[in-house]
Amino acid sequence: MVLYGKPIPVPLCLPLAFLLVAVLAIMPAECDALDYIIGEGDVLKITVYGHNDLTTVERVSGNGMINFPLLGQVSVAGLAVSEISIRLSSMLADGYIVDPQVSVFIEEFRSQKAVIMGEVVRPGLYELKGRTSFLELVSMAGGLTRDAGDTAIVKRKSRRAKGEEEIATIDLVRLIQEGDTSLDVPVLEGDSIYVAKAGLIFVTGEVKRPDAYKFEDDTSVIKAITMAGGFTDKASAGRVKIIRKVDGKERIVDNVNMDDPVLSGDVIVIPESFF
Repeated sequence: MVLYGKPIPVPLCLPLAFLLVAVLAIMPAECDALDYIIGEGDVLKITVYGHNDLTTVERVSGNGMINFPLLGQVSVAGLAVSEISIRLSSMLADGYIVDPQVSVFIEEFRSQKAVIMGEVVRPGLYELKGRTSFLELVSMAGGLTRDAGDTAIVKRKSRRAKGEEEIATIDLVRLIQEGDTSLDVPVLEGDSIYVAKAGLIFVTGEVKRPDAYKFEDDTSVIKAITMAGGFTDKASAGRVKIIRKVDGKERIVDNVNMDDPVLSGDVIVIPESFF
C-alpha cells in the first residue's frame, strides 16, 4: 500500500512505529455492512428464520424494488440493511407471520463511485469495490502527496434532507500518525472527498537539504534547520534571516533567534560565512 506517493525528504518521513500503524490502518477495514445504503443493482439474500420457503435472493431493480414472497414488490433503495430487515419484519407481522425474524445479507454489491481530489497522487473518480474505507480510497488514488495537510473534507448527500449535503472533516494526524482507525470512515456512493494542502516553509542557503517542508504549529527556526539536515560547514549561523509576507508584502526579518517561531510561508535563509 502507498501512503505517500512521492519520495519525501527524510525529516518529513513518519517515525517507523507510526508508519507501521499507518500501514495496518490502510489494510482492508471491516466497515459495518449494516450502515451500507442499498441501491439499484445490489443483490440481497433474505432469510426468515423457521420459514425456508421464504428464503430468497433478489436484485434491487431500477425503481428500487425487490420482489418478496407473500409481500410482492417492496421498496428497499435508500435504506440500510438493518432498516430493510425491520421493514420486512413489520410487513410480515401484519397478518402473515407471528414475530418474524428476518435476516438480510448483501450477496453482491453494485457498482459505486466516489470522487477524491486535492493532495493525492491521482485525484479523480474511483469505483468502490464493495465496502471501501477512506484510507483504502486514498491508497487507490496513489496515496497522499508530500504537500498533504492535516485535514480531509468529506461531502455526502444527506439522508435526512433531500438535496442537502452533510460535511465532515477527518483529522489525518490522528488517523495516520496516531492510528485512530475510528476515523477511517466508510466511503459511500457519491461521496466527494478533498484532501487539503499543508502550509509550507522553505529553508534555503547553507543547509544540507534545502527544500520546502511541511509547516507545523510548533516549528521554530532551529527545528526547520534541523528538518533541512542542519547547517553546512560554510553556514553563517549568526546571520540567519527570514523572508516573510506581511499584508501581501515581503519583509526581511533580521536578528533571528534559533527559538523564534516560524510562520507558514516563511523562507528561512542561511547565508554563507565570510570566513
